[in-house]
Amino acid sequence: MLTSFFGKSTPVNIIAVVIFMTTFFVLANFQEWFSGFQLLPFFEKLAVLLCFVLSVLVLNFIAKKNELTKRSAYKILLFAIFSSSFFALLQNDQAIIANLFVLLAFRRIISLKSRKVVQQKIFDATFWICIASLYYFWCILFLAVVFVGIIFYASYVKNLLIPIIAFLAVLSLTECLHLLVYDNLYTFSDWFQPVNLNFSHYQELALLVPSSIILALFLWTLISYLSVVQQASITRRPVLNLVLFSMAVAICVAVLSHQKDGSEFIFFFVPLSIIASNYFDSRKDRIFKEVLLVLLILMPLAVPFLD
Repeated sequence: MLTSFFGKSTPVNIIAVVIFMTTFFVLANFQEWFSGFQLLPFFEKLAVLLCFVLSVLVLNFIAKKNELTKRSAYKILLFAIFSSSFFALLQNDQAIIANLFVLLAFRRIISLKSRKVVQQKIFDATFWICIASLYYFWCILFLAVVFVGIIFYASYVKNLLIPIIAFLAVLSLTECLHLLVYDNLYTFSDWFQPVNLNFSHYQELALLVPSSIILALFLWTLISYLSVVQQASITRRPVLNLVLFSMAVAICVAVLSHQKDGSEFIFFFVPLSIIASNYFDSRKDRIFKEVLLVLLILMPLAVPFLD
């Protein structure tokens, strides 16, 4: 039943996923949102919810447009399940906003394959990643994906200089805005977030259980995805490899992140959703897929009881 419903991408199952995400977002933020109700914080949270929903819509657009998966709704369902399994993530406004900007950058990087307006796309991708780093510093590592995209699709020396120009543009705009609003300069200490290699929080069941399940799913589906990459045409293979490289960078971001509460995984969930979706698309055993999907959907429902 679930495989039949999510095995194709239609407005109905997109709406179902959005309702699923919204429900868990409201549950995670209910106390902060409605306790001592204030209008401005309410609308701020509403804007974050909009960013959260937009993230899944952008992911769906990228996957469809670039044939990263088949035309199913598995990738958006999986992203919704993974994200909703960590209430700390749903409460982290900076991580959700930064993830949307990284997705917008990834869209521009992948579109380099058309080899049209290349310089503009490189500038846009770098611009979005630099903006994301203002919210979540270690997103700056995704600049590596920009350079890999340049190597794959636009390997000219002058193109390697464009990210520097985009970085300086964001720096200039940030300094101007900071001077205008706060009457002081935006310094490196305002931007930088120290590395945190303390993983003791992962011993908590609410973090350990979903992260273990997601890690197991990643390792299980990665083998299938590597097979898809090997069988892909020469023109399609670089795009699939960009997903793998984004996964590697997302892992680095999670490891170095100053927060270790589950919110650091959000950048990992985008490429994982694409990888796992390919597995569900290619798997022939419907009963196994049905059982696996049911168990995954139950995961965010069970996590609150593990606290």
